[in-house]
Amino acid sequence: MSLVATARSAGSTGVHGMFRSLRVRNYRLYASGQLVSLTGTWMQRVAQDWLVLELTNSGTALGIVTALQFGPALLLGLWGGVIADRGDKRKILLATQSGLAVVALVLGLLDVAGVVQYWHVLALATVLGVVSAIDTPVRQSFVVEMVGRDELTNAVGINSAIFNFGRILGPAVAGVMIAAVGTGWAFLANAASSIAVLAALAAMRAAELHPAPPVSRAKGQLREGLRYVRGRRDLVLAMVLIFVIGTFGLNFQITCALLAKQVFHRSASGYGLLSTMLAVGAFAGALIATTRRKRPTSLFLVVAATVFSVLEIGTGLMPSYAASAALLVPTGLAMLTLTTAGNSCVQLGVEPTMRGRVMSLYLVCFMGGTPLGAPIIGWMSGVAGPRWGLIGGGLVCLVATSLLALQGARRRGLVHPMRLRPTRGGRTALAVEDAAEQATAA
Repeated sequence: MSLVATARSAGSTGVHGMFRSLRVRNYRLYASGQLVSLTGTWMQRVAQDWLVLELTNSGTALGIVTALQFGPALLLGLWGGVIADRGDKRKILLATQSGLAVVALVLGLLDVAGVVQYWHVLALATVLGVVSAIDTPVRQSFVVEMVGRDELTNAVGINSAIFNFGRILGPAVAGVMIAAVGTGWAFLANAASSIAVLAALAAMRAAELHPAPPVSRAKGQLREGLRYVRGRRDLVLAMVLIFVIGTFGLNFQITCALLAKQVFHRSASGYGLLSTMLAVGAFAGALIATTRRKRPTSLFLVVAATVFSVLEIGTGLMPSYAASAALLVPTGLAMLTLTTAGNSCVQLGVEPTMRGRVMSLYLVCFMGGTPLGAPIIGWMSGVAGPRWGLIGGGLVCLVATSLLALQGARRRGLVHPMRLRPTRGGRTALAVEDAAEQATAA
């Protein structure tokens, strides 16, 4: 079913339809363009990872490329949020999406010509990261301007569904394409797919957008955004949690590639299948997220992070390729449940004039930790074995989530340090507050 037909069907089921935000013309155009473009993006990701392994056969080298691609988000992501709050987001996206297409085109031409080298991949991954550091916060904060606040959670869920549909289709197509004609043509296909999102942005009706009041250029706007977040415990919890998960848990482009190639001795299509299985679960999680209408709570985020961490550890422990692939489905579901909930929690909890800066900080936490985590996970996989990229990452996420949950419970008075209290017999016993009673009181 096309997106247009889906939107009409959603309209007939009322405002509670799963795809209700697709009734908005501008968002429908955007979603259609993203569907094509993100499929190409995932083709490039698989092709880039496989190209690096063909050139180096090193998990550390792959981790370095990933770090350079996501590193600029750590350095420039906050400025991307300032740009988003100041400017016309649609025009900014036209420029950044064009830049991303050029990077894919150059890498594809170098590869097809047979002259590509590892340093070429390093340089172009860095350029890609710089452009993405501006593009991503603008894209995230542009969604609410297309659909309005009431449909934001639904649109975030649909965005995730589209992202993961591309994550399902892209690796599968890339695996076949790489086996048939090589990695270079996957890069060129991604460059061509950018035309769809550029055409969609150009065709939008500016009068039907809901832009936030532009923020005038002034000193201290970046610090103002940081102070705003620091004063909000709910936002701090969401961002710290997402930072840890994004840094150590979401390195599947490294761990799945190494698992397929070095543990199960599979080809590029085998790696593509693992990525596809993860994306199938993520797609299901995204569809579930479209039904959510309220802002997710901190407790929901903690539970989702715990489930994801346990499933990632389990995936690394699976004895066979088939078992690992199967467990990646619920792992992907838990991953998307967590990330869409974090996104909605932040977007629905901020003032419109602060949204660009706050979302840029959220994205710095989400992607900016990758330059730190990717080399560590790559190194760990090389020293202890590819399985430990998954097991070690999951353990770090589980411990960090437990500590954050404990800290949050103490702040709410649900957990107190145990203390000695005399009993009737003159002896001492450990006294622990009744957590359930305190929870009810809270």
